[in-house]
Amino acid sequence: MSPKHRILICDDDPLLIELMSFRLKAKGFDVITATDGEEALAKLASEQPSLIVLDAMMPRLDGFEVLSRMKSDGAVSHIPVIMLTARKGEKDIVSALERGADDYLVKPFIPEELLARLSKLLARLAPRHQ
Repeated sequence: MSPKHRILICDDDPLLIELMSFRLKAKGFDVITATDGEEALAKLASEQPSLIVLDAMMPRLDGFEVLSRMKSDGAVSHIPVIMLTARKGEKDIVSALERGADDYLVKPFIPEELLARLSKLLARLAPRHQ
C-alpha cells in the first residue's frame, strides 16, 4: 500500500475548499487547506504536501506571488502546482506557467477534471524504477 498523498488546497472561498476537500478525501487523499497566500507558504513549509491546488486571487499574497516564492525555495520547489482560478486571460495563464505552475484550470471547473489532472501529476512523482 502506497502512502497517502497530501494535497494542499489554497483558496479564499470556504465553499470551494469544502467541496474540494470532500471530493479529495473520498478518493483517499489527505487534505490540508489555506485561505490566504501567507498561510499557504507556511503550510507548504510545515506540511510538505505532495501537490498544491492554488487560487490566483487570495488575500495577503496572491497565488502568483506564492508560486514565485515557492519555486525559488529549493525545499519546496519540486512540489507540483495546479493553478485553479477564475482568471482566464492569456496573460494570467502564461504568467502562471512561466512561474512554474504545472497545470492551469479555470473556474468554474469540473471536479472530475481536476481529479484527473491531479492524478496525472501525482503519477509523475511515482518512482520511475522498481
